Amino acid sequence: MPQVPKVLTIAGTDPTGGAGIQADLKTFQECEAYGMSAITSVLAQNTTGVQQVEHMSLELLQAQLDSVFDDIMPDAIKTGMIATPAMIRTTVNMLKKHELPVVIDPVMVATSGDSLAEEETLEVMKREFLPTAAVVTPNMAEAANLTDLPVHTLEDMEAAAKKIVDELGARAALVKGGHMKEDAVDILYVDGDIHYFRSPRTDTKHTHGTGCTLSAAIAAKLARGKSIYLAVQESKEYITNAISNPLEIGKGNGPVNHWGARVPLDQLLK
Repeated sequence: MPQVPKVLTIAGTDPTGGAGIQADLKTFQECEAYGMSAITSVLAQNTTGVQQVEHMSLELLQAQLDSVFDDIMPDAIKTGMIATPAMIRTTVNMLKKHELPVVIDPVMVATSGDSLAEEETLEVMKREFLPTAAVVTPNMAEAANLTDLPVHTLEDMEAAAKKIVDELGARAALVKGGHMKEDAVDILYVDGDIHYFRSPRTDTKHTHGTGCTLSAAIAAKLARGKSIYLAVQESKEYITNAISNPLEIGKGNGPVNHWGARVPLDQLLK
């Protein structure tokens, strides 16, 4: 019998709800997939920055993963903040047991600029984690860190995407150009082809959780059986709506609007 698509996010938390696990679960719901979560780290953060971080023990992370996989098998997995090499290896060991599409959002630094991962984590991510990915979704700075290439132009983004796939072993790479000055252009490299996804830039500071939300949407679309290209195309439309209809919540970089594609903003206002 047909079943509801199910997606697992493995990531850190955001008590204000704009990023991390909380943003992922909202996105899964909006993209018509059943969301589950395994928490890697508990953060005290808000729209102005990260105040404190405490990582889960490896035993508790493993227990969370076992609880999910022993009961409800995901159709796709999305990963966000996995801050230590040991956590990455625990996750990779579980992923190797199951052939599922994995979307890796290589979160290293929060929107506020706060570092969220140990230095050694980058090398373990490159060597051991990226080869498990159906799609890797770095922004320009993350793409530069992963590839040791300068990433400033569209040509740079293409080169980084190709290296992530051809040399680092991911199935596909989506390098996000949200930090460029012109239109927001994301570049997807998959199956030997380059695809451009353009959207008008919205003049807003409310972009907290953009990366989490986009990668979560892609995972939900893959769980529904979409191709990588269609999953990215539809998710790009979703995040564009989420950014262009800001909720204007918080004193800093406020969250994107997870209702943006479905509910007119004026219906949300009291």
